[in-house]
Amino acid sequence: MDILSNLKYAEGSRKKKKRVGRGQGSGFGGTSTRGENGAKSRAGYKNRAWFEGGQMPLQRRVPKFGFKNINRVEFNTINVGDIQKLIDAGKIKETNLNPEFFFTGFLKKKNWPIKILGNGDLKTKLEISANAFSKSAIEKIESLGGKAIKV
Repeated sequence: MDILSNLKYAEGSRKKKKRVGRGQGSGFGGTSTRGENGAKSRAGYKNRAWFEGGQMPLQRRVPKFGFKNINRVEFNTINVGDIQKLIDAGKIKETNLNPEFFFTGFLKKKNWPIKILGNGDLKTKLEISANAFSKSAIEKIESLGGKAIKV
């Protein structure tokens, strides 16, 4: 019968504390389970997560610059001057230009939206549909009586 005066801990539930540095006979004397030499064997050693034993640390070996905006939208760009050159060369005969038209051999990246930029001169009245326009491109298109339509 178990009463308070003869209670005992269960077998194997309690472990003796490892007493290091108490002589060779204990089995944990000498180096006190710390190995031979080095900072880790000495008193006062503190481990910093980024410390590499005096070797040039990774964050100083491989510096990083700037950042990449993951929300950036990449555009296919075409200047109004380039459109005029294509008209002069006879490659564009229409006055209504839409994004599908530009992807038939003029622009490379099929899945990128189109932006019309205002570099160069435009002499032809055009109605251009694109995803974005620069202010100067809108001015040049509308000054000739054309339309800049955002899709």
